[in-house]
Amino acid sequence: MKRRNFLKLGAATGILSLIEPAKAAKVVATSASGKVKGPIVLSTWIHGLDANKAAWEVLKNDGSALDAVEKGVRVTESDITNRSVGIGGRPDRDGHVTLDACIMDERSRCGSVACLEGIAHPISVARAVMEKTQHVMLVGDGARQFALDYGFDTIKTPISEVKKDYEKWKKENKDLFKKPEINHENHDTIGMIAMDAKGNFSGACTTSGWAYKMHGRVGDSPIIGAGLFIDQEVGAATSTGLGEAIIRVAGSHTVVELMRHGYSPMDACKEACMRIIKKHDDLTGLQCGFIALDKDGNYGAYSIYNGFNFALRTMEEEKMVDATFDRNW
Repeated sequence: MKRRNFLKLGAATGILSLIEPAKAAKVVATSASGKVKGPIVLSTWIHGLDANKAAWEVLKNDGSALDAVEKGVRVTESDITNRSVGIGGRPDRDGHVTLDACIMDERSRCGSVACLEGIAHPISVARAVMEKTQHVMLVGDGARQFALDYGFDTIKTPISEVKKDYEKWKKENKDLFKKPEINHENHDTIGMIAMDAKGNFSGACTTSGWAYKMHGRVGDSPIIGAGLFIDQEVGAATSTGLGEAIIRVAGSHTVVELMRHGYSPMDACKEACMRIIKKHDDLTGLQCGFIALDKDGNYGAYSIYNGFNFALRTMEEEKMVDATFDRNW
């Protein structure tokens, strides 16, 4: 079912149908902004619920936000049913599943990998780049060799179901490079931001990218300042959607800088979306969204089109939140 049709049935009803009945009372759609005390973790899309659970196991025991976000997004990377992240991701138009990821902590340390093939957890490789090298980003064969040198688990991609879909797509679209529609079937990332009990921020972002993209294409997800940005003095932000558009406005950095100048998290996310809108004459299918968290525990989200939601976990609640948006599909 397309996201636009799904929403017509009502966001809360749709979300509740996707989770176990016993948990339905806690996981409901609500306002796209709020304020909390204590640890908090936010992540993009419905798969963020399971990712948040893993992150929360770290945060509730006074663990670091950095450990939490890495552990959290690894859950999504391991989900073979997810077609836009990790082992179950769709390939580029040449048949390669290329993985991108970045991570950043409260000291502005950061690590990133792009066009990484055959490695189970790109987010952990990104963290190793941050902690074990003098670099920020490794790409392609260099990133893979680094991962192998440090003993990271390998995977074989695409998995059989994905390969079957790819062969069908290739037959039907021999010379076609379609304009993307970013929705719940191709939302291309999980971004997670967290604040731990000490008030420290960290974030992680990981993806297999735009399905059937040109070989070598990299979106915003592994780019510090575009797909993710952390500033301990201010807060954290991460993005989802069409990476090319987000890169053009240094989206996540823009959100954090706006919060530095007094914008609320939701208003900062909205302004970043407005800047994207202003720079594009044709917004057909161009979905972008941001989530943000500030040092006082305020959180918020905004997207260009309806349909973007995020998972929230605190000491008090666990829920899906529908982002405020500028326009309907």
